[in-house]
Amino acid sequence: MTTTPGRAPVEADIERVLVSADAIARRVAELAEELGRGLATDGADDEGIVLMPVMTGSMLFVSDLVRQLPHKLRLELALVSSYPGTAQQSQGAKLTMPLPTGLEGRHIVLVDDILDSGGTIRFLQKELAKQAPASLRTIVLLRKPRPDAADVPCEHVGFEIPDEFVVGYGLDFDGLYRNLPYIGTLRPKSAE
Repeated sequence: MTTTPGRAPVEADIERVLVSADAIARRVAELAEELGRGLATDGADDEGIVLMPVMTGSMLFVSDLVRQLPHKLRLELALVSSYPGTAQQSQGAKLTMPLPTGLEGRHIVLVDDILDSGGTIRFLQKELAKQAPASLRTIVLLRKPRPDAADVPCEHVGFEIPDEFVVGYGLDFDGLYRNLPYIGTLRPKSAE
C-alpha cells in the first residue's frame, strides 16, 4: 500500500485493500452507463428520474455516480440507520427521517453502498413501492455473498466482495474511515 502524505495514521489501521481507488473510478463510470441504459429501457424521461442515496454510507458513491449521468434528475435522501456506533452486524433498518413523498409515477433509483444482510434495501424497496413509482431500480457499490443478499432485487452491482467488514469510500466504523479513497478491511486492533 502506498502512503500519501497526511494519510499514514488512517492507513495504518487498514489490513488490506480489497478494491482500489482506480478500480472504483472505472466501475462507477461503467455503472453510470449501465444505469443510463436501464433507465432508457424503463422509459424514464429526464423530469421523472429520482436518485435516492441511502445516507450516509453512499454519499461518496452517489456523488461520483451522479456526475457521470447525462440526465436531468432529482436527488432525494433516505436517512436510515442499521450499523449504529461500532456495530459490525446490521441491527435492522430504521428510518431516521421520513422518506420523501410525491414519488408516484417517478423512476426511482435507490443507491446504497453495500448489500450484505439485505435488510435496509428490502425495507426501503417495500416502503418506496407503496408510493407507486413508475419504476424502482437498485444500485449498490458492493455486495457480499450471503444468501439473504442474493434474494434482494438489485439491478446494478459494482463489486462482489468477501463477507468481511469493510471501510472506506463512504463506509465507516464508528463514524471513521469514510474518507479513504478505496475499500479495505481493518486490522483487528482497529476494529475494537
